[in-house]
Amino acid sequence: MPELVFAEPGGRPLRLDLHLPGSSLAGPVPVIVFVHGGGWNSGTRHEFGPEVDRAFERMVDAGLAVASVEYRLSDEAIFPAQVDDVVAALRWIAASGSEFGLDAARVVLWGESAGAALAALAAFRADAPVLGVVDWYGPTDLAALGADLDRLDDPDCAEGRLLGGTIASRPEAAVEASAALQVAGAVAAGRPLPAFLIAHGTADASVPASQATALADALRQAGGEVELDLVEGAGHRWETEPGRTPPVDRDGIFERALRFALERLYVR
Repeated sequence: MPELVFAEPGGRPLRLDLHLPGSSLAGPVPVIVFVHGGGWNSGTRHEFGPEVDRAFERMVDAGLAVASVEYRLSDEAIFPAQVDDVVAALRWIAASGSEFGLDAARVVLWGESAGAALAALAAFRADAPVLGVVDWYGPTDLAALGADLDRLDDPDCAEGRLLGGTIASRPEAAVEASAALQVAGAVAAGRPLPAFLIAHGTADASVPASQATALADALRQAGGEVELDLVEGAGHRWETEPGRTPPVDRDGIFERALRFALERLYVR
C-alpha cells in the first residue's frame, strides 16, 4: 500500500509505504517502521538502502508488517523536523494502524545511516514504548563526528545542513540530534529504553565505528539492553574494502537484524 498520508506538517503531506503479510496470520500484525538514510538530504521511502535482496519482502514473509516512512529532508526543513516526522508516523500507527491490521503495541524501528539516527531519537520520544531499534551505521554524536571528519565549521556538510548552521555554531542542536547524548535524558524523563541492535562496519569512512560504540556505551551505562556488532572490514552501507576476500555477508547481517526484531515483536 503506497502513498498513505500519515501527517501534514504545514500542509505538506508525509507518506509511508505499508507492506503487509498475507491474510493467513491471526490477529493484529507487529510492525517494523523503516527509516531510510541519505545524509538527511536524499533517499526515499521506496528504497531499503544497502544492497540486500528483497529486504522488505523478507520482513513480510517473516510475518511482519513494514511501514517505510518518509520525512522532510534538510533542504526543506531543519532539525528537529525529521525526528518529529518519524514520531508522527508512530502516532499514526497508534491511531489508525488497526484499520490495516497493525498491532501498535508491537513496534520495532529500523534505520540505516541518517535514518538510524532518527530512529534512535524517535524511540526516545515515542508516546508508547518501542520494543526495539535496529541501528545500522548511524551517527550518534554529531560533534564527535564533525571533529573526526574535520567539518565542525562546514555549513554544507550533511550535519550542517541538518542543523541549519555549522556544528560548532549550533552546539545545543547538535547535542539534541545526537542519540548517544540523549540516553540519560530519556531515562531521567521516565521513558523506557528499547532494546538496541547496533551494527556498524569497522572500515566505515563516512560514519566511523566510534559512533556505534558511543551509543552502545551510553545505553549500557543507563542499564539498557544493547547488542553491538562491529563488522570487520565493512564500510558504509556494508560496502566492501577493495581487495577484501570474502566480501561482507550482507544477507547474514540482515538476517541477524531480522531475528532481533522477531525476538522482540513475538515475545510471549
